[in-house]
Amino acid sequence: MPGPIQSIERAAAILRLLARGSGRLGVGEIADSLELAKGTAHGILRTLQGVGFVEQDRDTGKYQLGAALLHLGTSYLDVNELRSRAINWADALAARSGEAVRIGAPLEGRVLVVHHVFRPDDSLQTLDVGTLLPLHATALGKVLLAYDTGLVASLRTGEPEAYTRRTLVTQTAIKRACGKVREAGWASENGEMITGEAGIAAPIRGHGGIVVGAIGVSGATERICEADGSPIPRLLGHVRDAARAVSRDLGASRW
Repeated sequence: MPGPIQSIERAAAILRLLARGSGRLGVGEIADSLELAKGTAHGILRTLQGVGFVEQDRDTGKYQLGAALLHLGTSYLDVNELRSRAINWADALAARSGEAVRIGAPLEGRVLVVHHVFRPDDSLQTLDVGTLLPLHATALGKVLLAYDTGLVASLRTGEPEAYTRRTLVTQTAIKRACGKVREAGWASENGEMITGEAGIAAPIRGHGGIVVGAIGVSGATERICEADGSPIPRLLGHVRDAARAVSRDLGASRW
């Protein structure tokens, strides 16, 4: 039997070191901690960076674990990582749009709200973090459905609930809506879960372009939609820009 490959052992040690730390580490710190030559540590880090396992901060030059690691053995991003990467962009989206912002990820056939920014006014609002929303009746859910055949299959196990007369409840209608989301790159809802409320959402992609979540705005229909029920272009633009920004932070440079 061949012996262990030293370079792989060293790469694994670097990943463990980064996972154990609370912040970013420089090449020198990593080399000293693992008793490696600085050139050796740098070469391994560059290789790990090339495959997305580590990321280098442009300002400090230090390294941290990359988003690609979170996709090993799963098709989704850890919700804590998704929230931490998206939180600043969500705050900015709320400020620009003037509406509430939610970030959602798939969980057991529904949408888990992992982050919620209140509408920036003095109105009474309820925190939605931890809430499970229906896939077929929300903009966030439609985005996730459009890019995950497994989620679509989960809807076939039972009849989707009709929350209002506008809710999509047939497989044909849901399939058609998913196709439109993939074609347009965003989703909307208008009175489909709660009468008088609307929303817009766009996909958040991780390393390799995999959709790992969705970000969107929601509020009263008259503030979100035009008279014909279509999303207000300004808001749609803000949502898509935020989704692209989060995606880039997660390693999806093409989006």
